Amino acid sequence: MSGSRISRRGLLATASALGASAALSACGAKTGEDGTASAAGAKADTSGSTVKVGLLNSLSGTMAISEVTVHNALLLAVEEINAAGGVLGKKLQAVSQDGASDWPTFAEKAEALITDDKVAATFGCWTSASRKAVKPVFERYRSLLFYPVQYEGLEQSPYIFYVGATTNQQIVPALDYLRKQGLTRLYLVGSDYVFPRTANKVIKAYAEAAGMKVMGEDYAPLGSTEFSTIVNKVKDSGADAVFNTLNGDSNVAFFKEYKSSGMTAKSMPVLSVSIAEEEVKSIGTQYLEGQLTAWNYYQTTPGAENTAFVKAYRAAYGEDKPTSDPMEAAYLSVHLWKEMVEKAGSFDVADVKKAADGITYDAPEGTVTVDGATQHVAKTARIGKVGADGLITEVWNSGRPIEPDPYLKGYDWASGLS
Repeated sequence: MSGSRISRRGLLATASALGASAALSACGAKTGEDGTASAAGAKADTSGSTVKVGLLNSLSGTMAISEVTVHNALLLAVEEINAAGGVLGKKLQAVSQDGASDWPTFAEKAEALITDDKVAATFGCWTSASRKAVKPVFERYRSLLFYPVQYEGLEQSPYIFYVGATTNQQIVPALDYLRKQGLTRLYLVGSDYVFPRTANKVIKAYAEAAGMKVMGEDYAPLGSTEFSTIVNKVKDSGADAVFNTLNGDSNVAFFKEYKSSGMTAKSMPVLSVSIAEEEVKSIGTQYLEGQLTAWNYYQTTPGAENTAFVKAYRAAYGEDKPTSDPMEAAYLSVHLWKEMVEKAGSFDVADVKKAADGITYDAPEGTVTVDGATQHVAKTARIGKVGADGLITEVWNSGRPIEPDPYLKGYDWASGLS
């Protein structure tokens, strides 16, 4: 993978500062159509035969290992929609921007998409640090972001639709699964930024209430390739399992060190929430066979919609290219936006938001439904195991879509988190 690496500590502490910086850079830096600061929001250009949509992903840097394929899935959805006649009779024009795995760059590119390109909606971001950096930009300009990746919850924005899983649709079911397997002593390993740290707060609160024990907790800078110290601590901890919230290509170094230490999926399984089929291929199946993942979709998920999705993606990008949960959610997000726009009969953001509640779509992962109150999506939770072929096979699912609960209001043990 090409591009510069980011290796900074304290991203959790700086996330709010980045958001504030993004908001300040948005204020007054661009103007509305009347030449004044765009306090009333930026207007998308829908006057012609085409409408622009923004794709905002890391096409370089440490997160490119994950985000390039999300970008490809977004392009596939745009192409399919155009082939079927477009949206409200207009073809979509995708405008791509590279966030470059750098949070201030994400904020800068988001503003450019909204004010310069006048996109009707933007699809993208992966890390929570990037999402938090762009959040005040989308709120300032009253423009829509569709976010495709599972995240730590405890957030809601009137201008973000969260199409990936929130905590009660991924992390909580993963903990339920581990507990039922008798794996009650956990070691937490994550990247040093907002998602892993917040997710681990949730995990520790759950563990305390459920009689589980956290044996240790360590973080590495995003992009880190040095894991010998952490892996040695994990090995000596007496844990039953590792709960892994590492992101990006740090997973390559972690699992290589893990295997070198003599640990195996049988002796101390690792459950990961940010490793999907694309990452398995990049890390190497020999390092991941038998390990567990928690998502809402796998390439092997049964159903006609998924069969068609896998076939279309391979036809576009190569027969050896896998599909994955974040890709599927990104692909789904464009189709959901199309359904919202057509129900509203308008590209106007306020109209689209009003039309969102109850929108359902038969996605590759199964039927999903938009909850207008939280702007999250009801999704089925799935635990999978990595096979020798590099694919992930489901070993458990929730049996039905789980309604989103981003603030975990339905869980007594989570009362102090938000």
